[in-house]
Amino acid sequence: MRSVEDILALLGGAEAAAAKCQVGTEAIRKWRQAKSIPAKHWPAILAATGLALSDLTGASPQIQETPSMPSDIPDGATAVLVLDDGSAFWGWGFGAHGTSVAEICFNTGLTGYQETLTDPSYAGQIINFTFPHIGIVGTNVEDMEAATPAARGLIVKQDVTEAANYRATLSLQEWLKRHNIPGICGLDTRALTARIRDGGAPNGVLSFPADGRFDIAALTAQAKAWPGLDGMDLAKEVTARQSYKWDETTWSWGKGFGKQIAPRHRVVAVDYGAKRNILRCLADAGCAVTVLPATATAEDILREKPDGVFLSNGPGDPAATGVYAMPAIQGVLDAQVPVFGICLGHQLLALALGAKTYKLDRGHRGANQPVQDLATGKVEITSQNHGFAVDDKSLPEGVSITHISLFDGSNEGIAAPGRNAFSVQYHPEASPGPSDSHYLFHRFVGMMDKAKTTTA
Repeated sequence: MRSVEDILALLGGAEAAAAKCQVGTEAIRKWRQAKSIPAKHWPAILAATGLALSDLTGASPQIQETPSMPSDIPDGATAVLVLDDGSAFWGWGFGAHGTSVAEICFNTGLTGYQETLTDPSYAGQIINFTFPHIGIVGTNVEDMEAATPAARGLIVKQDVTEAANYRATLSLQEWLKRHNIPGICGLDTRALTARIRDGGAPNGVLSFPADGRFDIAALTAQAKAWPGLDGMDLAKEVTARQSYKWDETTWSWGKGFGKQIAPRHRVVAVDYGAKRNILRCLADAGCAVTVLPATATAEDILREKPDGVFLSNGPGDPAATGVYAMPAIQGVLDAQVPVFGICLGHQLLALALGAKTYKLDRGHRGANQPVQDLATGKVEITSQNHGFAVDDKSLPEGVSITHISLFDGSNEGIAAPGRNAFSVQYHPEASPGPSDSHYLFHRFVGMMDKAKTTTA
C-alpha cells in the first residue's frame, strides 16, 4: 500500500497531481492532512501512475487512528478530534482550552452560526459546520438564542478570522473563550461529514490542551465511555429554573426588537430548551407568553388559565424527557386546550398521543431542509435540528401525518383534530433559516380563536 506522499510523488508533485485529478491544490492539501485520497479519484491515479488498485487501498477514505506519540503529532497541530473508533482528526485549536466529549453532528447552514451555537437543542453535541467560513461576522448580544450556549464545541474548515460586520461586538474567538467552548479548525470537514453520513453520528472528544500534550488512547477511551444521547434527558439541563413572562417581539431592521403591548391570547410555553425567537414569534402573533420549566405538571400549566399551550424544542431523547412530560401533556389534552409543538415538543406530543420515537442515523441539522405539506403539496424550506423522529407506523387512530421530509421520508408533522393539537418536527421560527413556516404560529392563533368561539 502506498502512502499519499508516495502517490503524489509518482504523479509528479502536488500541482501535477491536482491537474491530473482535475482538482485544486486545496484538495491536495486536504489529502495530505487526512492521509487519504477519496475513492472517486482512484481511476485517474491508476491511469496516470500504472499502480494496481491494491496499492491504493491504504489511501481509502477511512481515517486511521493516530498514535499518541509526540513525534507523530502533525506539525503545527494544537488540537485533535478523536472519535470512538479511534479515528483522529488533527487541526488548530481556537476558543477556550479544554477537552469536551459529546455526540458529533454536522450542520449544513450557511449563516447564523451564533444562533446555532446558542440553540439549546445542541446540548450534548459538538457541531461540525459544513460551511467553511465560520466566524466572519463575529458575534453580538442580539443573536443569542439562549442566555448561555449549550453546544460543547465546534469544528470548522477555515481559520477563524476577525469579525467583519457592523453588528459585531466580539470576535467568535473571544466569544468562545468567554463561554468556555473549545473549537478546532483546519481539518477536513467534508471527510468528517461523510463519516457521519455513512456511519451515523459518533461520540467523540475535542481536545485543545493548553500544554499541547495529547494521549490519543485516553481520549479514545473517553469517547467510547460516553453513553451517547440514547436514553439521555437533557431538557432538565437547559430548561428555565423558574417561570417568567415574555413580551419581546421579533427583530426588525433599524428598530431592533419590539414589544407586544396588546396581546389577544394567553399562552403557556413549556420550556424543554426553548429558543428566544420562538417566544418572539408567539408574541408577534398576539400572545402574552408565560414560560414554565420542563417539569411543569398539567396542574401547573392549567393554573395559568391558558388559551393555548406551546411545547418547545429541546435536546436529548424524547422517551427520557417523556417520563415526566407525557403526563403533563396528556392532562392539557384532556382539558381540550389547543396545543402546538415543535421539534422535541413535536416528539413529546406524539408520545403523549400514544406513538413512539426512534433515533435517526444522522439527524437533520441545517437551514435548508425540504419538507412537504401533504394537504397542499407545498414544499417548505425549513430550519431543523433533531436527532430523533416520530415513528409513523406507531401513530394511533385519530392522529394523521401532515408533513414529511423530502430528504429521507421521515415524519415532519402530525395533527390530532379531535384533541385540538398539532405539531411539526422543524423550526418555524428559523433563526437562523428561512421564514417559509412562520404561518404555523398564526395557525395556532386560529385554533385558539376557534376554541374561544366554541366555548363562548
